[in-house]
Amino acid sequence: MNFPANIKYTREHEWIRLEGDVAYVGITDYAQSELGEIVFVDVDTVGETIGQGEVFGSVEAVKTVSDLNMPVTAEVLEVNEALNDHPELVNSDPYGEGWMVKVQVKDEAELSSLLDADAYQAIL
Repeated sequence: MNFPANIKYTREHEWIRLEGDVAYVGITDYAQSELGEIVFVDVDTVGETIGQGEVFGSVEAVKTVSDLNMPVTAEVLEVNEALNDHPELVNSDPYGEGWMVKVQVKDEAELSSLLDADAYQAIL
């Protein structure tokens, strides 16, 4: 499993990577492996501000549908359009091309409540 050190993790298996004043959010390598083959990512919250821990969309795998929870309070700026035609990117590159949403973080202090790579590995 892959646990990049430059991102923060939630106990619900989402990750967030801050890049300047925006951040990218997706699901972890562990989450995609547990879900299996991803067939659809559904996010219809562009333009909305979603609170920390609230649902911003869902991910559908062959065997299940799972909610996606926002790691920190943020406005959804953009959905990764590549996932419309290639949802399998979540499986093959969960921390890169498989990102799900680009967001504007509203309160950076909330990042301190998230897990680092070592703490995330410890809960698995």
